[in-house]
Amino acid sequence: MDDTAPTGALSSRILDHRTAALAADAARLLAETRARRPRVHALTNAAAQAFTANLLLAAGAIPSLTIAAEEAGHFARRADAVLVNLGTLDAERRAGIPVAVAAAREAGRPLVLDPVFVEASPPRLAVARELLAQGPAIVRLNPGELEALGGRAPTPETAAALARADGLVVALTGATDVVTDGVRSLRIGNGHPLMARVTAMGCAGSALVAAFAALEPDRVTAAAAALLVLGVAGEIAGARAVGPGSFPAAYLDALDALCEADLVSHARVS
Repeated sequence: MDDTAPTGALSSRILDHRTAALAADAARLLAETRARRPRVHALTNAAAQAFTANLLLAAGAIPSLTIAAEEAGHFARRADAVLVNLGTLDAERRAGIPVAVAAAREAGRPLVLDPVFVEASPPRLAVARELLAQGPAIVRLNPGELEALGGRAPTPETAAALARADGLVVALTGATDVVTDGVRSLRIGNGHPLMARVTAMGCAGSALVAAFAALEPDRVTAAAAALLVLGVAGEIAGARAVGPGSFPAAYLDALDALCEADLVSHARVS
């Protein structure tokens, strides 16, 4: 470290180092996903199933989607990671989720929780809290969901407190994404407004978080790298799409073609 460097120059160097490091990790994990093809079993909501499967395939991973209680454990056990999404918490999913979670824990597979709309439904919030007690590796949520689970305003500090309390990584998505384990934190400023106008975009993104968690033991790195990949792909797709109708196809094409140079040139990390 150059002790004579101006404060602004030092801050810029630290920012550049974080950006370069996460871009390199994201490129490495994307390459490993394409080479190793991790299997993600996603118990996700009905509206998100098809796009979730297509996003995983575009990234190089292998999806499975059954929610039936008699099958969910078998699929979870043979997967490399498991995603639980509470978007459509119907009776079949309520029965299948605990079976899959138990199988994932028994097999030592990382579990990612996406507590969709827990702020809208006390029964759903209760299910999410039960799942938090099962030790998920990563929780990916938005500000409303964080406020419901954290019990206070959805700030980065609330995300860090939830991460510390439950011994997990919180990936808080928004205009700027925040990934924290309560000690370390990263902020990712990538994305495009059309991502918020297409259903299942965030839900499918949680599946990529799970795919990276299957390959990377550092959960902060896994979650942050996945969000960077998702955000950069969104920016590239947004420049090509003419609206929300063409955006999903452009997004899958961008993700399929994404390379390290794209990540390095677009990444905004602090």
